[in-house]
Amino acid sequence: MYRPRLDLLARRSLLRRLRTMHAAPRAEVELDGRPVLVFSSNNYLDLAAHPKVMEAAINAIRRYGVGATASRLMSGSLPPHRDLEARLAAFKGAEAALVFSTGYQANLGLIQTIAEDASAIYADRLCHASLIDACRLSKRPLRIFRHRDVSQLRRLLERKGAGASLILTDGVFSMDGDLAPLPSLLDVAASSRAHLVVDDAHGTGVMGRGGRGTVEHFGLTSAALIQMGTLSKALGASGGFVTGPRDMIEYLVNRARSFIYTTALPPAMAAAASAALDIVEAEPERRATLWRLRERLSQGLKTVGCETLDSESPILPILVGDAGGALDLSGHLLAHGIYAPAIRPPTVPASSSRIRISVTAGHTPAHIDRLLDALATVRKTDGALWERLTDRTGAVRGSASGRRSPSL
Repeated sequence: MYRPRLDLLARRSLLRRLRTMHAAPRAEVELDGRPVLVFSSNNYLDLAAHPKVMEAAINAIRRYGVGATASRLMSGSLPPHRDLEARLAAFKGAEAALVFSTGYQANLGLIQTIAEDASAIYADRLCHASLIDACRLSKRPLRIFRHRDVSQLRRLLERKGAGASLILTDGVFSMDGDLAPLPSLLDVAASSRAHLVVDDAHGTGVMGRGGRGTVEHFGLTSAALIQMGTLSKALGASGGFVTGPRDMIEYLVNRARSFIYTTALPPAMAAAASAALDIVEAEPERRATLWRLRERLSQGLKTVGCETLDSESPILPILVGDAGGALDLSGHLLAHGIYAPAIRPPTVPASSSRIRISVTAGHTPAHIDRLLDALATVRKTDGALWERLTDRTGAVRGSASGRRSPSL
């Protein structure tokens, strides 16, 4: 029964296949037996294979074993869990923190729990799928507002009935690379008895003067602000976390199903994330290197005529439009030793398929120039594809910023 469906996906250029990398997560790896430059990783600060991060994980395995064996309510918390939560709370400027096994589970547990008292939930149209799934499981009315459209959100809130609400947004949007207007969203939340939840998976470690995330980037503090983040991107480990008021964190321990009913984060991952936080705070030059490389690539993409939306982060989308064209561009880049998979529906809206380029501190100026050179050859060797990169950006941009289904 599944083969016809797979064949249909293939005809629509939407079939996906897993690739095998035979190396640690660095900028240069071996993919399916050939060397490539990776421009699709979320390893923003190049910490996933950092010696101190790996050493912390190895030492934790030697002392505490590989797996946590049960939920923390069953088998107890281990010192790496407690240490990491204290570090995360201090890093984010919150009263307390709670670590989950994955970022997806963190969003599910957080939203389902704090939505108990919400009359409705309001989410940016481009919120991460885990936030949308959490809203559905909460069984609260869900209202979607246009991407970064604070005016529409305000109007929706003015029409709501009595009761507190939740407002959900990414801090850095993972496919467009732009930022949520957090100051305006927080103003709206304060004036409407709402709590603002920020999924800062792609902002933690990257945004802000100290790498503390999008909230620090905007200089915000508020009791109505709840932050979620991951350990698997800039911190190079695995897992998710929530920071906020101490009473809320304690309530999550007692009510969040995705925390209670799953095995805890492996202690090695908690220890690795703590070591990564040490490096984030001790080596600001890593972030400085990342932003210099990001600026080099951003300016280079503009020079060759590629549309990158309103990206303000190390995520730089190259819009193509149709899924087939995105696959063609990805294949062209791979032929030049650049690995950057095509991003297609349902990850992004119809007619906004793209190559999502992500820069890391592990790249070099020469790596950036190799990518730009590979793109420049498209103009010389595939004029039709180049036209799709440069002529359709207006229509694609409108689709990307306003029409994504909350079901995706």
